[in-house]
Amino acid sequence: MKLLKSAALACVLTASIAVTAPTAATAYPVKDPKLTKNSLYDMGALPMTTCEEPPIKRNNRKLARAYLNAVIACLEDTWEQHLWNAGMRYEKVKVRHMDRIPKNYCGFDVGKEDSQAWYCGRNGTLVFQLGKGWLDDPYDLWLFDTAASMYGYHVQKQVGIATAIDKLRHGKKAEYYEQERRESLQTECLGGAFIKSVWPIGNRTTDDWDELLDLFVGDEPGDERWYGKASTIKMWIKRGFATGDPAACNTWTASSSEVA
Repeated sequence: MKLLKSAALACVLTASIAVTAPTAATAYPVKDPKLTKNSLYDMGALPMTTCEEPPIKRNNRKLARAYLNAVIACLEDTWEQHLWNAGMRYEKVKVRHMDRIPKNYCGFDVGKEDSQAWYCGRNGTLVFQLGKGWLDDPYDLWLFDTAASMYGYHVQKQVGIATAIDKLRHGKKAEYYEQERRESLQTECLGGAFIKSVWPIGNRTTDDWDELLDLFVGDEPGDERWYGKASTIKMWIKRGFATGDPAACNTWTASSSEVA
């Protein structure tokens, strides 16, 4: 299962393609209640907290790593409080920074991108590889959103969604890729919900938020997409941000067109 968020979403993709409604033959509904009716959707909005951003500088890997660590600490405070208040068990995420992530790390087929972020569900670890793509002209809110959305995989593990995903069955390859997109888009939405819970961050304004969304400008090539189209990704991030409530992030009951 490919759980990668790379600079490609912001830098390489260039051609936005409109989302079209699927025919009945291409609809793949998910029926597992652990996905469609998970208790995550009944816990209410995330608690409103504050999160301070450390400074980052161009080509300074040490500062960028410290920045990500600070954002993860904010995520931990918020999600631990939220899940504990709902009576759920919670385990802290582990964080590792690597100059180069091994090709077969955690059983993944790690690509050659110089900047990557992965979540390994086996040991609950977020791994970051910060290269030129994210350091040459660093944008702190992009790193903030990357950490927030990748942490969404850890949330999915805590509430049983990840286990239910592993048990999903599929027919055509198209159905498999749609399931992958539902998983990924949910993490994007959960990231948006977290950002709302700490917004405004410092002196940021809606212009900063709009600038972040503008980075999603294109689509993965081909039909076998692990992620949604740029317009779809933005839609789910905005849904999470609009309410700050994980209830807005139920991609498992969404129509196929909403996870295209």
